[in-house]
Amino acid sequence: MTAMRREIGLFGGISVLAGIMIGSGIFYIGGIVLARCEMSLGLSLLVWLVGGLITLMSGVCYAELGAMMPKAGGSYVYLREAYGERTAFVSGFSNFILSSSASIAALAVAFAGALATVLPLGPVAQKVVAVGTIVALSLVQIRGIRTGAFVQNVFMVLKLLPIGLIMIAGLFFGTESPDLLAMPSETPSLTAFLPVVAFAVVATLWAYEGWHNLNSIAEEIKNPQRNIPLAILLSIVGVALLYVLFNYSIFRVLSPEVIAAMVSEGNFYLGTAAAETLFGTYGGVLVSAAMILAIFNSLNGCVMVFPRVYYAMARDGAMVRSLGVLHSELRTPVNAIIASGAISIGLVLLRDLSSLTSLVAVSGIIFNALTFYAVIILRRRMPTVDRPYKVWAYPYLIWAVILVMAALLASTIIADPVTALLNVIVPAVSLVVYEVFFRRNVEALEAERRAALAAEGAAG
Repeated sequence: MTAMRREIGLFGGISVLAGIMIGSGIFYIGGIVLARCEMSLGLSLLVWLVGGLITLMSGVCYAELGAMMPKAGGSYVYLREAYGERTAFVSGFSNFILSSSASIAALAVAFAGALATVLPLGPVAQKVVAVGTIVALSLVQIRGIRTGAFVQNVFMVLKLLPIGLIMIAGLFFGTESPDLLAMPSETPSLTAFLPVVAFAVVATLWAYEGWHNLNSIAEEIKNPQRNIPLAILLSIVGVALLYVLFNYSIFRVLSPEVIAAMVSEGNFYLGTAAAETLFGTYGGVLVSAAMILAIFNSLNGCVMVFPRVYYAMARDGAMVRSLGVLHSELRTPVNAIIASGAISIGLVLLRDLSSLTSLVAVSGIIFNALTFYAVIILRRRMPTVDRPYKVWAYPYLIWAVILVMAALLASTIIADPVTALLNVIVPAVSLVVYEVFFRRNVEALEAERRAALAAEGAAG
């Protein structure tokens, strides 16, 4: 049986995760966080740390599961083992036709839009660029995981150069002395203060999104029992520190009055303003380069990891069988990559950037919470399985993360009920698709596996 090649090391794993997490949002999400913190500079930095801590708490759950079951498919595999194939299928199929494909499409559209800031690209040309980028990166991934990881590593380093230059220049040459102890003036009580913090933390979690994607390519990670947990933890901690320092560097460059004026006008691109203050007209060039490289890097990472989920599903009979085929020489899930690209291209042609990003909102929260609880279920169901890495403060940390996810889900439903409804309809339709088209395939394959295990036991 053809198997995947383990060709991604620790740096490659970090590059995948950090490459997906650090996008163009580094230049404007800080402004949104500040607005939600009622312009308290110190509180906004604390909120970035809290968002990183929540992400780290989530990451340790995936670290245990990934080291325990280093298989392609990530959360699909964990949901299957914990809850059965139906729940896993609903998660994977919803990603296929909705959230994961919409993420790729949204990044491709954003990449074309970023290019349009430096090149004369009209709306039609931007669609062509978006489609062409998805096709090109799909071909890169088909060529092999080593090729895809090389592209990811190179663009990870390239995008950090302008971001790092802006940050270091701001820290050392900025002339402002920000007052980090000033708190919002209109939050006198704890009951009024906590909702302000919670609302701001939600904004930071968008910047950390992507932290869980390494597990989808677990079958291609060298020494996964060591490298998966290390890559997850180092990536999240490193990205959190980068976000805090980058935003502090902005406060060193821009005066509180300038920051307040920009945010009040709805201009959240504080990073751009800081770069232009530091480097003049070259600052805009630096930001444009960083945004283009960052989006491209995130897009390449998504095109790399998402098809591995569909490959794992097809291998279980829960997707069209051809998607579970590996290229005989390159050992890549070529058909799954093509299918993922085709759905994403369809979304590029049918939707705009705003509607694409709204599609990604809710479904991930539900299935992430289920995956966190899967750690508890599998500890009980598989107590003897080797766990090279274990969740800290078990099970209290897991329950804490689940409660945070529940709060985020509630706030999202209240803020955007239409998107929430869409993210309920799609899983419901997915369940019908499973029952009609794939349940018999899954049951037949499971029966074959059990028969083969019984035969091996009898022979032994």
